[in-house]
Amino acid sequence: MTLRTGRLRTALTVFAAWSALAGAALVGAAPASGAPTGGAPAFSRIAPGVRYMEFDIPAAKGVAHAHVLSVDLAHPKVSVDLLHPGVVAARATVSRLADAQGAVAGVNGDFFNITETQHPGVEATGAPVGPAVASGHTFKAAVPNGQRFGPALPPGTSTEDVLGVGTDHRARLDSLALDGSVETPQTRLPLGGLNQYALPVGSVGAFTSDWGQVSRVRATCGTDTDRAAPCSTDTYEVTVQDGRVVSSADTPGSGPIASDTTVLVGREAGAQQLRKLSVGEQVVVRHRLVAASSKTPYHFAIGGYPVLRGGQPLAGLDDVTAAVRTAAGISDGGHRLLLLALDGAVEFRSGLTIAEVADTMKELGAVDAFSLDGGGSTTMAAREPGSTTATVRNHPSGGAERPVPNGIGVFSKA
Repeated sequence: MTLRTGRLRTALTVFAAWSALAGAALVGAAPASGAPTGGAPAFSRIAPGVRYMEFDIPAAKGVAHAHVLSVDLAHPKVSVDLLHPGVVAARATVSRLADAQGAVAGVNGDFFNITETQHPGVEATGAPVGPAVASGHTFKAAVPNGQRFGPALPPGTSTEDVLGVGTDHRARLDSLALDGSVETPQTRLPLGGLNQYALPVGSVGAFTSDWGQVSRVRATCGTDTDRAAPCSTDTYEVTVQDGRVVSSADTPGSGPIASDTTVLVGREAGAQQLRKLSVGEQVVVRHRLVAASSKTPYHFAIGGYPVLRGGQPLAGLDDVTAAVRTAAGISDGGHRLLLLALDGAVEFRSGLTIAEVADTMKELGAVDAFSLDGGGSTTMAAREPGSTTATVRNHPSGGAERPVPNGIGVFSKA
């Protein structure tokens, strides 16, 4: 596709100047909610340090329409955090999540367990694929690569990949791996999962109050390489309260988990190990997410997969399948976050390929970029001037907002 000509080139030239004018008066007014425009881009200030624009992209499969938020992470009143409905296994629309948490803007986030057609009778959890960190608190770890929902991962990436913002207020790409254990006076078992809809074969996973009340059966279905494989027939569940075993069951259960309680779910070898635990036995469950690259703790992190690193698109990106997309980009040494959501209106629904998304984010000035869930999930919501509630800026391709498990929220203290 030709990204350096025509309308997009004009839009990006203006965008570069616009992004540099922190605090300056902006030209134009915000368009009506969800109303795409042609020609020169329209600009609006959502909040100090947070600005919005939209423009057309001449792509290989047709014209796409982009909605972009520019977030100045160096601004003292601006921050980014995880939008979420309070627990891992639940969903809500982006606009509702933004309003509930007081965000001035936001986009949808990670891919998620949306359906379970391969496992009749098993409840889809709605839980996201990758790690999630909200306000410095670890919500969950990543499912095995073969258990993810969404398009095929580019070579060299995994479900552990994240876009995060550290306590230093700088955005970066990284990966977060689970490090955990289940310890008794007699033994120590590695922990294979934390609040995940899918556990590695033969492992033990921990579920806390952050999981929610959805059934935990799905965690024992599929394999590390085949999401559609049958559910395990060798499972066991142990409930630990205040550091001691209080009950057990042969089948994973459901219902809310108390704040002083951890439910351990085992499959195959993991189930066999859990059967050795007795009621009243002391158990200590430890878990943390370990970053591959950064030593700075993460205030926020969300799953997806990288498409641009160091200013170069990743090798092997799909350049054939076009769709409505959501993506995030990092520029200015991690001090600026760019959030992109394509429009799902009929005239723009051909969208972009992942390779085109990487090129677009590079043209916008991103050095690193990250793909989030797309299709019917793609949503951008932002406040109109003078409003205290967020309105949807793009047309969701399904005709209405799809409930999602998480998103990226933009916050302003102004």
